[in-house]
Amino acid sequence: MAVLLDIDQLRTFIAIAETGSFTRAADIVFKTQSAVSMQMKRLEERIGKPIFERDGRASRLTEDGDKLLDYARRIVKLNMDAVCAFSQNELTGRVRIGIPDDYADRYLPEIMARFSQANPRVEVTIVCEPTLMLIERINANDLDLAIITHVEHKGAAEFVRHERLLWVTSSRHQVHTETPLPLALGRASCCWRQAAQERLDGLNRSYRVLYSSWNSTAVGAMVLAGLAVSVLPESALRPGMRVLGPTDGFPPLPSCKIGLIRNWREQTSLTDALANLIIQSLDNLAQAEAAE
Repeated sequence: MAVLLDIDQLRTFIAIAETGSFTRAADIVFKTQSAVSMQMKRLEERIGKPIFERDGRASRLTEDGDKLLDYARRIVKLNMDAVCAFSQNELTGRVRIGIPDDYADRYLPEIMARFSQANPRVEVTIVCEPTLMLIERINANDLDLAIITHVEHKGAAEFVRHERLLWVTSSRHQVHTETPLPLALGRASCCWRQAAQERLDGLNRSYRVLYSSWNSTAVGAMVLAGLAVSVLPESALRPGMRVLGPTDGFPPLPSCKIGLIRNWREQTSLTDALANLIIQSLDNLAQAEAAE
């Protein structure tokens, strides 16, 4: 006899995967921790495999848990789509979305244009802050959705796009040849900054961080002025910037994983509609770039 998966158990499972904690997930799904544990025990019994393993005080997905997470997200999404398809109510209300400013210029115009056209009565609040602050806002129930740079130790996110992370300098200056190399980067906790410093340390190349800011516009201004080299995702490149590569003495950087995180305490047809449009828009963008 076929095993049927329980939607409520899958929602709880997703919340645990997103937060990395049974305790935080219990708050999100409005259940006690013991109820959450019992749900996961029954879910493991249904599929016949363990889906979690302990990683210190956190709960980490097993290989089978990772496999189930993809199905769980699709099943929950399809369930919401089915409910919305038979709802005659026009979407109204307010939705709160966060996005780092380096992505806002590239992604928001298409996303917001399409969403507003389909849902003219919805009020959208947009917060532009760095990824770590957006994750904190989601956990504090200050946002409904956030487009972020994936941070491994901060929990799972739905991957919606991969981008190259690039060394950039001014096309009109030679600042990248200076010693020590002047840099304009994010704050010390920024994963792009850490990646850049690790690569330069590996080359034993001397450098100094002259400009530090969470704001990509400010960092980009330092680059365009010929004052420093920086690292930016492909989507944040501007006219007047030049990409540096191995022939310039700059090693490849890790790819930039862009993800979508949701506030599962505030999941509604409205937030699902915006989340689905974000995923679709960024997927279309990736297909267009591949075609080019």
